[in-house]
Amino acid sequence: MDLTRLRYFVAVVESGSFSRAAAALHLSQPALSRQVLLLEEEVGQRLLVRNGRGASANEAGLAMLAHARGIFELAEAARADMRERQSSPRGQVTIGLPPRVAQVLTADLVQRFREQYPQATVTIVESLSIRLREWLVAGTLDMAILFDPPPSPQLAEETLGREPLLLFGPRPLPRRVKLADVSALPLVMPSGPNALRQLLEAHTRPRGLALDLVAEVDSVLTVLSLVARGVAHTVLPASARRLWTYPQALHEAAIVSPAMRNRVVLAIPKARPTSKPQRLAAELLRALALKQYGG
Repeated sequence: MDLTRLRYFVAVVESGSFSRAAAALHLSQPALSRQVLLLEEEVGQRLLVRNGRGASANEAGLAMLAHARGIFELAEAARADMRERQSSPRGQVTIGLPPRVAQVLTADLVQRFREQYPQATVTIVESLSIRLREWLVAGTLDMAILFDPPPSPQLAEETLGREPLLLFGPRPLPRRVKLADVSALPLVMPSGPNALRQLLEAHTRPRGLALDLVAEVDSVLTVLSLVARGVAHTVLPASARRLWTYPQALHEAAIVSPAMRNRVVLAIPKARPTSKPQRLAAELLRALALKQYGG
């Protein structure tokens, strides 16, 4: 049923006259009469009583008037719903975060996403950068924060920051320490696939330096707990100090000869279509990550 014809019909009934309705609608009276006639033909019966004084609804017309007003209310509700969806989009966004980043960003990310987009859902997946990168390429994730990812033609990558790698230990350290001296210390580090471990070995191997590994532990929180117990030293980005919750003092030293920095990257699949919730989530994730790792 044509909503425009319904509106014309309601205008005639409410004004009580084709001429007054035509003037209010900025239509010619013959054009208005034609549209109301087409509506009557569509429903198969007369809706108006036409007389010299104007027009009024008959019994069928009064029933149609009630239907029309209900239809207009539904149409307005639909428009309002669409406006609300536009301002508060719905959908699901799946974000990958390395555990160290998730520990720092997840609470703020979920809370702010919920406050700004209450009709959408965010899912946080925690894993190593190498796994998150694989899932991005496979289309399992909408976006992810990665550490030092190799270039990929399938991913759009944006560097959000670079962090210096520091030596952390259970006892006082000099302000600066050479990489050769770091390799001679007992260390607890993540295992091989970890981006941080790969970055460290990319500097030690060409120099013929072997790491003295006491243990390989993938969880940064567990690594820090071993440092707190005095078991070993570790090499982590500067932001790891935010995860220190132990009563013991955390001692750190800048690594030199060479200095090392990791790269914090926001990665999004190029071929994956992005919805509004995904774009908004990327903006929020970018802002939070820049605050933590930018500079």
